[in-house]
Amino acid sequence: MKTCDPNSYLNPKCLTFAALPLLLACTIPNAVAADVPLMEQGIQFGDLAPGRTIVWSRSDRPARMMVQYAFNEQFTHAKTIVGPYADEGNDFTARQDLVGLPEGKDVFVKVWFEDLTNAHGKSEPILGHFHTIGKQESIRFVWGGDVSGQGWGINEAFGGMKIYEAMRQVEPQFYISSGDNVYSDGPIPESKPAENGQIWTNLVIPEVSKVAETLGEFRGRYKYNLMDHNIRRFNAEVPQIWQWDDHEVVNNWSSAKDLNADDRYTVKDIPTLIARATKAFHEYAPLRPHDAEESDRVYRKISYGRLLDVFVLDMRSYRGPNTANLQTQESIETAFLGDLQVAWLENELKNSKAVWKVISADMPIGLNIGDGTINNIPNGTPRWEAIANGDNGVARGRELETARLLRFIKHEEINNIVWLTADVHYAAAHFYDPAKAQTKDFTPFWEFVAGPLNAGSFGPNTTDGTFGPQVVFSKAPPDGKSNLSPYAGLQFFGEVNIDRNSKALTVDLKDIAGTTVFSKTLPAED
Repeated sequence: MKTCDPNSYLNPKCLTFAALPLLLACTIPNAVAADVPLMEQGIQFGDLAPGRTIVWSRSDRPARMMVQYAFNEQFTHAKTIVGPYADEGNDFTARQDLVGLPEGKDVFVKVWFEDLTNAHGKSEPILGHFHTIGKQESIRFVWGGDVSGQGWGINEAFGGMKIYEAMRQVEPQFYISSGDNVYSDGPIPESKPAENGQIWTNLVIPEVSKVAETLGEFRGRYKYNLMDHNIRRFNAEVPQIWQWDDHEVVNNWSSAKDLNADDRYTVKDIPTLIARATKAFHEYAPLRPHDAEESDRVYRKISYGRLLDVFVLDMRSYRGPNTANLQTQESIETAFLGDLQVAWLENELKNSKAVWKVISADMPIGLNIGDGTINNIPNGTPRWEAIANGDNGVARGRELETARLLRFIKHEEINNIVWLTADVHYAAAHFYDPAKAQTKDFTPFWEFVAGPLNAGSFGPNTTDGTFGPQVVFSKAPPDGKSNLSPYAGLQFFGEVNIDRNSKALTVDLKDIAGTTVFSKTLPAED
């Protein structure tokens, strides 16, 4: 693996943002240890909101985070914040909330760590910048999910995870990470066969050589992704909104997951794995922590003025077990978002003053996503992982909760709702049409699917007719092909533009090169 000499950085007093890509490219894990802290994972910005954003970074030893920011590249009239301590308990990660930021401004940030010795050794600073969204500005953001899955990790000969560079090139104001930020259940080998006789060669570290079970192995998954220079450069420029799905813990997990037959795991206790994975996720995600009422809560709303509210869902933490999903009445077993999250979402949607309400979901609504069979019997009754149950009938099982939510949206006359998701490893656009549905009491809406960003390509999934999804577009591997590597080019992200004048929302689905493969413009309804 190539490394850069940390002592070769430009003098930070003279460093300009034209040199930022060079600095980020040189911030490589496994750099030679020094007598001052190292920032091997770079910096991240997260949960950008009016007047504030989170700054995240990590030291390699006990240290204190320092953040300086200004509204010009020269850092004149800069403000310096003495941030939190980074220690063993949080794996030397730290985050600082920047508050009181003006709207519509470029913000230039410098982050460094000071060690906890009397010498106060200082790391080389890392620079970043982002833009706070002004009241009179149009909005642009990107989304995607599914990173380092199925053993397709960082291939330097391929250019690394270069879809992040394609996303950075469109200059988004923020990015929504729609889950499966890591694949804790998927080992990453040094190399593996790809299509057309090609070989995919990965950078590897010990923590990704097996399924994650220890806290250190879960943490290692995030450190691994941050080895990629594309990701670190992207992170230093684009604030992020993280949510999670299953692979942050283990495939298709709920509290009822049974690992007894999986010989890869010596730890069979799902609550133990969830606890360790949750801690690692919250250490490495640049999200703004919730209050003490529910400190690990992931679902939240982030507002961007009168044009946009983003509703970030958690379709994993509050669900019941995966079943045949055919129950005729709601119960704990049919929960997907759970009553508290549904009530929160209904209330926030009802009170939203934004033109557009984007619901960022872990999983699609109307795609059939299986989880084997009941009791793992060959050709037995299917067990379902998501909302749909494959029967094309009226709402049953988890669909009952979704039907209740969609009915509420219709009866409260809440317009301009768009669902964005990932999970299924291909790109798609779905129009949910009550005229073609079996459960009809809802307002028509669109759902757009992006991903994977750097994982195996699959699909397309079949649809369930309960809510009348019409597949307007999909791009997936050809029939008989699956788990294609990034070599195949079937890696996708989504871009959303909201015009401040017309209020129209345009979704573009783009491939690994940044080429648009589908576009749809939706006019805003009054």
